[in-house]
Amino acid sequence: MKFQNSSKHARLVLMGATAAAALATAASAQTAPSAGQGTTVGEVIVTARHREESLQRVPINISVVSGAQAAAKNLNDIQDLSSQIPSVDFRTGASNKDQTVFVRGIGTISTSPGVEPSVSMVVDGVVMARPGQATVDLTDLDHVEVLNGPQGTLFGKNASAGVVNVVTKSPTNTPTGFIDAGYYEGDEYRLAAGVSGPIMGDQLKGLLTVFNGAYGGNVDNVYLNDKVNGYIDTGGRAKFVATPTNDLTLTLGADYTHSFETNPTGVWTTTNRVAYPNNAVSNYPGFATLLAAEGVTPSADNTTISANTKSTADDVNGGLSLQADWKLGDFTVTSITAYRDWRNTQHQDYDQISQTTSTYPGIEDLGHVDFDQTSEELRIASPKGQFIDYVAGLYYLDAVDHETYEREVTEVGGSTPGFNDGIAHYGSTDQNYAVFGEANVNFTQQFRLVLGARGIGDDLSYYNDRVSTQTVAITAVQPDFSGAGSETKYGFAGRAGLQYDISSLITSYVTYSHGYMGPAYNVFFNQTSAETAPLSPETSDSYEIGMKGQFLDRRVQADVSAFLTNFQNYQANSTFFVLGSLVTNLVNAGSVRTEGVQADVTAKPVQGLTLDFNGIYDDAYVVSFPCPAGSASSCNINGEPMPFAPRWKSHTQAEYRWPVMDKIDLDLETDYNWQSAVQYQLSETPQTIQPAYGIWNASIGLISTPDGWSARVLVKNIANTHYSSYLSAGDEGSTGIVRWVPRDDDTYWGINLHKDF
Repeated sequence: MKFQNSSKHARLVLMGATAAAALATAASAQTAPSAGQGTTVGEVIVTARHREESLQRVPINISVVSGAQAAAKNLNDIQDLSSQIPSVDFRTGASNKDQTVFVRGIGTISTSPGVEPSVSMVVDGVVMARPGQATVDLTDLDHVEVLNGPQGTLFGKNASAGVVNVVTKSPTNTPTGFIDAGYYEGDEYRLAAGVSGPIMGDQLKGLLTVFNGAYGGNVDNVYLNDKVNGYIDTGGRAKFVATPTNDLTLTLGADYTHSFETNPTGVWTTTNRVAYPNNAVSNYPGFATLLAAEGVTPSADNTTISANTKSTADDVNGGLSLQADWKLGDFTVTSITAYRDWRNTQHQDYDQISQTTSTYPGIEDLGHVDFDQTSEELRIASPKGQFIDYVAGLYYLDAVDHETYEREVTEVGGSTPGFNDGIAHYGSTDQNYAVFGEANVNFTQQFRLVLGARGIGDDLSYYNDRVSTQTVAITAVQPDFSGAGSETKYGFAGRAGLQYDISSLITSYVTYSHGYMGPAYNVFFNQTSAETAPLSPETSDSYEIGMKGQFLDRRVQADVSAFLTNFQNYQANSTFFVLGSLVTNLVNAGSVRTEGVQADVTAKPVQGLTLDFNGIYDDAYVVSFPCPAGSASSCNINGEPMPFAPRWKSHTQAEYRWPVMDKIDLDLETDYNWQSAVQYQLSETPQTIQPAYGIWNASIGLISTPDGWSARVLVKNIANTHYSSYLSAGDEGSTGIVRWVPRDDDTYWGINLHKDF
């Protein structure tokens, strides 16, 4: 699928100009909002520039999901939220360590500790340095802001593609508490409870929330006669806010999550392979016979496996942060000191079968991650309304990772029969430091220049020691290896733009942003001397034009933008084979591009009715992939789509709420999520394309705001549409394709109950 053509840029410019013209026409026709009409769209406050601002005043395309919306729909993590935010996609896996967030088709897939993600996950001002930290349960969520496009000027350390900014709830001024309970078909449940309020008058208030949830799964392991693809989550969050003086506020936050997942390493969809680009078919009838004997029938909607090892991921994630906000006259100085700890143990059935034969050995993996990070951010915010207002600061992060990964191989016959083993001890240390700032130069009250920059330094080092029972490569295990290295690099991120307020309710902007993601080391279990060189930093140049505001007596709120971003030295996941078994590694994939149009619209046409539309057209593709000398023709993927980048994606929702009796409202809600076909692999294998699909959900609820309770029945995937959240070549001998089964692969219902006290 070659995407480059001469009319592409003209089409994008036309689409952006048409959207802007439509908004401008609506703006010119609007009148002052009528008081008390009850159909105005409420103001949304965000912290995208490290200070509270109205969403409609920030010259960045931002998608927002509130905690109330997420709770009502049983959306509990970033993977769930990606269905509501079209610019976000999520790569699932058998463990948190394998999972990644994408924004506008760009994300970093790697299990290496020596690489940072291009999408930055930030929770209450604290950056998560590793992708696996970003996938935990979202407890006590106030709202999530997705900042689309490079955001490196104000967010560190890794925001070359975008930022997912998670804001949790703050303690209340009066004593409150709540209990949440949810039950869903398939014996899934979720429980949460919390208290909040003053502890020492106005000087100290606190919040404490605990939660527990479990789900057996929707995949059958016929060998173990067990359900898998489920989870058990337990944890809590505490936050204390102290105001010892009128000018000083201290916020202490603590969180802990223990997650135990039983995600399999894939569910077989086929036992043949279709090659790119010639579509040549390779069949593996012997493997098909083996699966049939195990009771597995591969298909596009298969939910059955036969594995003699139950794949599990035991994950502990938590941390502490102390934020101090000190008012110095009209200025505010903020310090955020944080420590985070991540422990992950994964036990995986690499071979994805329950039998060991002379052709297909038994392979079992056991991995441990021991990671911690310490960070400090110090910044100052000037008063707004001056000729120049700004936010500036310093940032430091120290991240240390130690990992152990063991692969056990049992072979029947061949050159190395019996039990073989490879074990690697590896890790990395990353020190990141930066000076940053972003300013508005207010030429008038309506017209301003936006300037920002971030100077970045990275000191990165790694080590890797692997010991194998064999002196030559065996299936999925390389021989002994020992390596180490270090790299120091400096870079910068920047932003320049113009913003013009068309009216008090509408703004427009045009920006240029330069993104930067530091150097990387490709540190993994099967690393060899060929992978010891550091990867070059990933950079991006992004152009965006947009308009956002409220229109038609504030009945409509819209945010529309057109964007084009070029990435150089893109750090991407590639594949190779060790005696027929699939191995992934990180490479500089040359240059890639993402360009398109994005729109978020909310309307309240009549009392009680709210309509939402969020959509994106995103053409993300490889511009130039540097094939190594002697590579096969399949290496040439220029012009092909990026993984996890559907061309079209949308979320449409309608909610109608009206009173049915004294103090009780009836609430009806329905939403439809649709996306076009998506390729899941950079290798462009035809069989790893998920065809276009749509998911229809609905709910009905009773709500008593005065009495503080609600009850809601929801149905997910009403049309019973099957799809795969991820597709990959099977690890065992590359004999076919496996899928990952999402929670809503089938229709299911549930009930949510909530009570405030």
